[in-house]
Amino acid sequence: MSSQIVVLGGSGEGLLDRLRAVRADGDVPLVGNDRWPAAHWDAVRELAASRPVPAEAAWATLTSGTSGTPRIVLRSAASWERSFEAVSALLASPGGADAEQRILLPSPPASSLTLFSLAHALGGGPRPVLPDSADRAEATVLHGTPQALSAVLAAGDLPHLRTALIGGSHLPAGLRAEAESRGVRVVSYYGAAELSFVALDTGDGHRAFPGAELEIRQGELWVRSPYLALGYLGGPGPVRTAGDWMSVGDLATLEDGVLTVHGRRDAAILTASATVIPDEVEAGLRTLPGIADAVVLGLPTDGIGALVAAMIEPEPGAAVPTARALRSLAATRFTSSHRPRIWFEGPVPRTESGKPARAEALRRVQAGEVRRCA
Repeated sequence: MSSQIVVLGGSGEGLLDRLRAVRADGDVPLVGNDRWPAAHWDAVRELAASRPVPAEAAWATLTSGTSGTPRIVLRSAASWERSFEAVSALLASPGGADAEQRILLPSPPASSLTLFSLAHALGGGPRPVLPDSADRAEATVLHGTPQALSAVLAAGDLPHLRTALIGGSHLPAGLRAEAESRGVRVVSYYGAAELSFVALDTGDGHRAFPGAELEIRQGELWVRSPYLALGYLGGPGPVRTAGDWMSVGDLATLEDGVLTVHGRRDAAILTASATVIPDEVEAGLRTLPGIADAVVLGLPTDGIGALVAAMIEPEPGAAVPTARALRSLAATRFTSSHRPRIWFEGPVPRTESGKPARAEALRRVQAGEVRRCA
């Protein structure tokens, strides 16, 4: 009998046992998010049953990137297992291994970030601690997004935390410094659902993950590694392959072994005669005083293609800056073509993995669900 994708609820209770049972039956687990509406659950189940599953598939995750339609990414068991040893070494506490490591996983299990750590646990990795677990305070390791690390530091309720493995989106330098001042070693990484781990940053820039090879071709990052996914259920998607190399279309530079990712080519905003990469503007906006996070989007506009706009999430307790103040601050960071022309109040919507969800931000703006900064 051929294997099938089994869609599981995202409730933490007994999830690891359910994953183990599905894998033991030779099937492929795909974990959903309990916050999804019923129509979304129906769509995912229909998609999962719509195509035959390759025999080598062992895990399935959903990806919508930051702006696209969700797709099911399939990967073999080996594509994650081959990275377990390197990840275990990263998570090991300074001075020796813990008697029993417990890894806090704040992101939903529908995120490939969390699902990887659950698969690692089945392969002998740290015991997972989901957000509603009674032993949350016993966590020694965190695997999550920058937003999760910030929340943990603010709560101050993890006295045994020693290491944080951070992915999903940009890690501010100030957040790393704050964590390390509290005795938490921070390892951030760049990756993708299709690529898995690509590069690590322990404080001196992102460098190739052990076993991964990186190349820049015509401005785009290409990766060759044993961690690559099989592809999408049902056939080709946005990922491209050339032999055993794969690219998801991220624009990047590689200098002296340090990788800098600038964002997806297909997320670029064409405004008048300029091309604006949202990730670059977002990174600059996060450096402005009083701004915790931002998402940049293109508002379709006759004559120029799109108008650059930004949704701003203020620092906790800070007032929302006025549009005039934001324009003035942006003028100190960006050329004229890259400055947002319209400003909206957050909070910033996010994908399952913690990245700014530009498609959802645009929908909210166009639906009038967010307020413009005065």
